[in-house]
Amino acid sequence: MKAFHIGKGDWDGFVAALINNLVQLLILTPLCLGVLGFSAELVIGRILPGIAVSFLVGNFYYAYLAQREMRRTGRDDVCALPYGISTPAVFANVFLVMLPAKLMAEAQGLPDPEQIAWEAGLLACCIGGIIEFLGSFCAAGLRRAIPRVALISTLGGVGLGFLGMAFLFQVMESPLAGIPVFFLSLSLLLRPFNLPVWLPATGIILAVGTALGWMTGAAPVETLGLAPLSQIGLNLPTLQIGHLWAATGNAELATILSVVLPISLLGVIASLQNIESAAAAGDSFPERPSLIVNGLGTIAAACFGSPFPTSIYIGHPAWKKMGARDKYSILNGLGVGLLCLSGSLAAIVWLIPVEAGITIIFWIGLIIVAQSFETSPKHHYPAAIVGMMPGLAAWIIVMANTLVSGLITTDGSIRGLTESFLQSQAAAGNFLRGGIALQQGFLITAMLWSAITVAILDREFHKAAFVSLIASGIAAFGLIHGFVLSNGGAVVEIPLLTALTGTSPERWIAAPGETVGYLIAAGIFFIIYRLNRIKSGHHEGLHT
Repeated sequence: MKAFHIGKGDWDGFVAALINNLVQLLILTPLCLGVLGFSAELVIGRILPGIAVSFLVGNFYYAYLAQREMRRTGRDDVCALPYGISTPAVFANVFLVMLPAKLMAEAQGLPDPEQIAWEAGLLACCIGGIIEFLGSFCAAGLRRAIPRVALISTLGGVGLGFLGMAFLFQVMESPLAGIPVFFLSLSLLLRPFNLPVWLPATGIILAVGTALGWMTGAAPVETLGLAPLSQIGLNLPTLQIGHLWAATGNAELATILSVVLPISLLGVIASLQNIESAAAAGDSFPERPSLIVNGLGTIAAACFGSPFPTSIYIGHPAWKKMGARDKYSILNGLGVGLLCLSGSLAAIVWLIPVEAGITIIFWIGLIIVAQSFETSPKHHYPAAIVGMMPGLAAWIIVMANTLVSGLITTDGSIRGLTESFLQSQAAAGNFLRGGIALQQGFLITAMLWSAITVAILDREFHKAAFVSLIASGIAAFGLIHGFVLSNGGAVVEIPLLTALTGTSPERWIAAPGETVGYLIAAGIFFIIYRLNRIKSGHHEGLHT
């Protein structure tokens, strides 16, 4: 019976993990119900059960790995890898995949925009899981090939815009509850106090935020239209393969790939780093199987209805310090599974206002931005800033597009982004066309631009030329910069994919201006590289 004993450390680790995951669910659920306008039947009946499946897959497997390591080493202090929903991927899939898909479906007058958006999210999640699975076989090589600052600053832009500014606006929308919780969260999370392990900072923030929410009118949360007990009941997960397959014909594959590819590659490398962090804390786990199951958990999520990828979390040393071992991971999987399958999350969302938890997400964005500098040498700081700019620009364009789409016309003309609107804005000094071009595939663009800047700072101009050539090829293919205006919105179009569907593309190069621009930049870098080599050879000749 000793094998089934749950110690105090596992209970403490479970409470901390459950609260962290509860915060994720408290943000995720209102995003689906509010921002995306999904129905309760879809969110409570399909998406949350899919999340439960992914949690059970990952948490049970990593508990098994911890048990196996205990048997191998004869130790009893091995802590399982923490695992849960990938925060960056949540916001990427909501704001960059599902929301654009729904807005475009509505603009085109399609019959079920909600289903189209959800299916696009399922496809993005599944593709992300496949990339994570395949990346497990080459994670170490990717980590060596891509500069760290180019990877981390890519997410820094997401942290600054989609996790930072967006939620700062929401804090100020309800200042009586938002401002006090905002600064309390920063006090507890930026420079943590020595709190008892059974009293996690996130728990204090949720408790204080909930109390203030009820005192100031921010709670109960009734804006989502859900009665607190209306969804209570068992919601078992069901396979959604048909919807996943339908998405391959409806979704904008170019948009999905441009978002999922860099996020997934970064997720693979971040998970690898978290495994290394666990090894540094004394718990060695096999890299490839750990990464493979991470990818399989994400694929399982998509197959059972969740558009949200999972990830090996940062923070293993903290859980180990709490005394958590293998059982906390099992408890976490069961606890989150119960929340997602029972329909009780609707009551929790009604009880706890979003203001109680959004500052924790803001803090995550802040940490991601700070990490871009903390993990980079000082002379690479400009590369970190350059890597953040496309993400911030993308958030601005999403906001602008939402505002423009909300304008009411009296003559029946198309609302949103039209050629005449972009021309009038350019004449007024607002170069939205350039911003839209930067938004398309901005995560890939951020990675490329940051890598080029690193090469410039390190005076490795041959590498800058090589990355510029890669950027030119990707722009020509259509994963970055290329777009067409359709029904008041900007649509990514890959000419090759258009041709494969039997339709003749208007042009074979998706973004001709950017493609040639990168080629010219590559030529300039190569000339500088050759001049430096000639100059270096001349100096060596003088010394001899």
